[in-house]
Amino acid sequence: MKATARIRWTLPPWVMGGLLVNLATFTWATNMILGRWLRDSIGPFTLSALRFALAVLCFGVLLRARPPRESRPGPDLPLLLAMALTGVAFFAPTLYGGLRETTAVNATLINGLGPLITGLLTALLIREPFSARQGIAALLGLIGVGIVISGGSPTFWRSLQGRRGDLMVLAALTLWGLYSVLGRRVMARRSALSMALALPLLIPAALIEQRFLPLRGGPEVALAVLYIGIAPTVLGFLAWNAGVRWLGPGGAMMFYNTLPLYGALLGHFLLREPLGLAHLIGGALILGAGLWAAASPPARAPRSERNDKTDYAS
Repeated sequence: MKATARIRWTLPPWVMGGLLVNLATFTWATNMILGRWLRDSIGPFTLSALRFALAVLCFGVLLRARPPRESRPGPDLPLLLAMALTGVAFFAPTLYGGLRETTAVNATLINGLGPLITGLLTALLIREPFSARQGIAALLGLIGVGIVISGGSPTFWRSLQGRRGDLMVLAALTLWGLYSVLGRRVMARRSALSMALALPLLIPAALIEQRFLPLRGGPEVALAVLYIGIAPTVLGFLAWNAGVRWLGPGGAMMFYNTLPLYGALLGHFLLREPLGLAHLIGGALILGAGLWAAASPPARAPRSERNDKTDYAS
């Protein structure tokens, strides 16, 4: 009997990275919806502290078989502290605080600026090239976001007014862009450490917040917080960081514009909101631009980064 040849089949990096980042943005779309829904039941610091405390417990279980050195900051401590501040301690309360003061429509529209902000940050901070193709794709994705959110109506834009919540969501998005850039320099599996390092800041802030915004609600609030602590935080963070390692921060952010698309779909099926032709056209632009940008040949990395591989691929 002839031996059967083993065929090794692997997904292209841009496909694998795209799938992972889309999984993350889908869970984050649910986080945005629940964050808005919980605005009268729980304060932003309390929600953030509970969210990341649950996540740290989950990561502790998932990573207990990993080498002990991975649970120690070591020489990565400065970068991990920076990630803890930008992507956890400051990002989440700023986002939830913004959702208390602005509409979900405005917050989702602002999230469409993510690729442009992160691409600029990567070019400025770690000198990662931001190609013309990425720039065009980012603008196309932003146009798609505008079509999805506005429903294709030009009169929508005349009603937009600046407010503090909009600025807070924009600030949160900038913080997330910084976190994505920093995550490029630190092993993705160590995100749990950045969350744990942020808890000493979040927990005291949450306790102080309870004096002004006490926790309200019943089992449904507890279930929502439990979901946020597991799905968007653990699953979303793991998927996003792995996607960043495949695509780079700029390439991953090309897919960030799928967040408003998923938000529109969830709103249609769960909240019975209308879904029309404008959503389909805008969604096609968002997804198409992300795929086009991520499938482009990556720029040659600096010599010091060419051997930087992720253990998620092993």
